[in-house]
Amino acid sequence: MAAGKETNKVNIIVKWSGREYNIEDVSLNETVRYLKDLIKERTGVLPDRQKLLGLKHKGKNPDDDVRLSALNLKPNNKIMMMGTREENLAEVIAPSDELVNNQVLNDFDIEEDEIQIENREENLAKIDRRVSDYKLEICNPPRAGKKLLVLDVDYTIFDHRSVAETGAELMRPYLHDFLATSYEHYDIAIWSATSMKWINAKMKELGIIDNPNYKICFLLDSGAMITVLSSKYGLIETKPLGVIWGKFEEYNSKNTIIFDDLRRNFLMNPQNGLKIRPFREAHKNRHKDKELLKLAKYLKRIARLDDFSSLNHKYWESYKP
Repeated sequence: MAAGKETNKVNIIVKWSGREYNIEDVSLNETVRYLKDLIKERTGVLPDRQKLLGLKHKGKNPDDDVRLSALNLKPNNKIMMMGTREENLAEVIAPSDELVNNQVLNDFDIEEDEIQIENREENLAKIDRRVSDYKLEICNPPRAGKKLLVLDVDYTIFDHRSVAETGAELMRPYLHDFLATSYEHYDIAIWSATSMKWINAKMKELGIIDNPNYKICFLLDSGAMITVLSSKYGLIETKPLGVIWGKFEEYNSKNTIIFDDLRRNFLMNPQNGLKIRPFREAHKNRHKDKELLKLAKYLKRIARLDDFSSLNHKYWESYKP
């Protein structure tokens, strides 16, 4: 009987506001509402204000009265929650110590002597293995004659640490306008340093995958990244565009640009990377951030070029064709 009881319970890890909460030994006979009550005890977010991503029942988000046994949960299942506490609103407005510390830690500048990393044989060999073994998720085929825009997710188009009840509140302002405008000249790829499960969940919540005004070409997750050794910063995870170029004959160093809030993510392709200002504290900045409007104009101006290799994207704001 003990074994039977074990199989009738699961551990659920809830990701919310940059932290993970482990909800242990949840009975599969209980309902989604019961799970929300448990989450409320750990996070302080009321059940009616919780939106759980990663739980599905018949292809849709489950109602509160659906039993957990109907959701095909796996051991240590991870879900993402959106929701805001009603109390302690001052804590929501102020950035956490963790956020401030991470902002300093994660936003280092790559110095000139590190750029040679892109030519090291061991790193090029890792790219070759990714080209051979990694399976990216293709949503729509490449279009002839289009350039390629590769977008990061967290802090580039989505504030994944601030608390909110909907994806729209965490979405960078003008995102859909930016994507629609860019789509005229660029195929669009999404590359996030997370798992494909969370990329798909975020894309669906933001209304990106099925948007009628543009199409996403393909998605890449952390599995396409490689680790490189920096003499100053040690081991670094980075997003080598060579993985894409090895998969698609349509794209190369002359027609590809990647936006990321971390310069290290395009360490293997510094000439193709544009460091975007991070979008943080969405509750403060979603009404005044205009970064994507400006970048849309830049992308349109450079789209007429046959070769991006002469551009220094560091000075994109002052670029004049």
